[in-house]
Amino acid sequence: MASIPHSHPHPNYHPPSYQNPGNFDIFRPLRKLVDGIPVKNNRLAHLICRVIPCCCPFERDINLFGRTFHIPAICQINPLYNEVVGLRFRALSYLVDECGEDVTQYIC
Repeated sequence: MASIPHSHPHPNYHPPSYQNPGNFDIFRPLRKLVDGIPVKNNRLAHLICRVIPCCCPFERDINLFGRTFHIPAICQINPLYNEVVGLRFRALSYLVDECGEDVTQYIC
């Protein structure tokens, strides 16, 4: 039985960043800007870790008249959420790997 060679594992496989050619992404320049921020300074890395929270600050439970209402995390609707979280992760990784610092103060 002969196998048919092909370039990727599945004929419909596309990388996560795949975009249809006709789609226009208004946030692409901002995404590239945030992804391109180099973390090469421990002062900048500490600032990034202090400014960007480790969990969504808007998620909470509100008690009103004896009932508890849950407000879900809304940070995921931010179009730059993944890039900002990635920047924070790069800053944490820089502090641990390059500077050898303890980052437990920045982890929830």
